[in-house]
Amino acid sequence: MIRKAILTTLTATTISAATEAQSIHLSQYYNAPMLITPANTGLMPDNDFRLGLNYRNQWSALPVPYNTFSGWGDLKIGGNKENDHNNWLGLGLVIYSDKAGDGQLALTQIQGSIAYHLQMSTKSMLSVGGSAATVRRSLDFNRLIFDRQWDGLSFNTGYATGEPGGVLRDSYYTVAAGINFAYFPSENLYVKIGGGATNINKPLESFYNNNTDANVIKLRPSATIDVLARTGPIFIINPSAYYTTQSGAAEIVAGTLIRTVLSGSSNGTPVQFIFGGFYRVGDAGIGAVGLQVGDIQFMTSYDMTFSGLSPYNNSYGALEFSLIYQGQYGRNKGNVKSSYTCPRFN
Repeated sequence: MIRKAILTTLTATTISAATEAQSIHLSQYYNAPMLITPANTGLMPDNDFRLGLNYRNQWSALPVPYNTFSGWGDLKIGGNKENDHNNWLGLGLVIYSDKAGDGQLALTQIQGSIAYHLQMSTKSMLSVGGSAATVRRSLDFNRLIFDRQWDGLSFNTGYATGEPGGVLRDSYYTVAAGINFAYFPSENLYVKIGGGATNINKPLESFYNNNTDANVIKLRPSATIDVLARTGPIFIINPSAYYTTQSGAAEIVAGTLIRTVLSGSSNGTPVQFIFGGFYRVGDAGIGAVGLQVGDIQFMTSYDMTFSGLSPYNNSYGALEFSLIYQGQYGRNKGNVKSSYTCPRFN
């Protein structure tokens, strides 16, 4: 009871900070391509479209966990040409939803993305993308308990809070841009370096209609590196790292996935077993495991908290799931895209 009271009070007294800090956060960043940068929109040389789902349940040991969901899809227009300059356009749509804390601090974001992928040679590609999103925020003050309601022994919900009641809402739009450079010297190696930034337009966010600098959502730049390397007939190593920063806070996640190519199923469908580990600097260790059968990939990961929060959540960080389906248009099935020599790991 005491622990819950402390956590509830902290939540109530840091609403402004939490509102600015809350953004979509996934440990499986590599399975949410358009969350990293809009330049990833439609970046799938061997396929024509993708559909994905992500779900994250964070801090379930606390009184009120955080829940994040995203559903997304992207496709390519053009491409699939067997020549040295195989360019295409990517279009994508993402819906994000996030709820956090006792007050059900909610975020709903609908984002449209576009990118152009320019093959510079048989060994390199440049991708440039942009996105625009509409964001709706809400906070239910009726669910919160404030320090004015402390009667010396407990929180008395009959006391006035001194805060507005009901559900407060706000909305704004935000713009992002990004760029990738990919290098693929052979069928066994693919290296991609990318960067981007969100909130380029510096939107205002306030439940009180305050148009001050404190209510400006700050620019959030990010950078990634992703490597795919076949080290043998059945093993594929996929190290990657992700960095982002905003308003003085930073997140660095790095680690490796290993894909083991298993024998195909009875109908010849290729199967890969996926496992690996990541580390979020100063916060958590992340284990991941998954399976890809043909065009369908399912993965789950778990965050083990190492930060100062671990005594309060018993080190239980977050459980996360992702599901991705990708495929080809009917006219392109079986078409070998020989001009783009990225690793084909089936």
